[in-house]
Amino acid sequence: MAQVIALYKKPADPAAFDRYYFGTHLPLAKTLPGLRSYHVSSGPIGTPAGEAPLHLVALLGFDSMAAIQAALTSPEGAATAGDLANFAQAGVELLMFDTKAV
Repeated sequence: MAQVIALYKKPADPAAFDRYYFGTHLPLAKTLPGLRSYHVSSGPIGTPAGEAPLHLVALLGFDSMAAIQAALTSPEGAATAGDLANFAQAGVELLMFDTKAV
């Protein structure tokens, strides 16, 4: 299993971000080829030191890093990446990695 984690920073207008994310971006991202799971944070995001400067965390599951690369270079991946400018003006950090059970 491999994961993509998207860390969305706090937007100026959280309600507008949520409307766009859940109404437009999420359905678009769910078209990524090879996507096995999609989870998002619910409620405030914290750290051991207190509140995090994040609004939303998305976790996307794929079979492998190769599957992530294939998804990101597909037409659906290009459309999903291109859509970020429409709502994530505060910034987003993407992390990708393989996982293993321990």
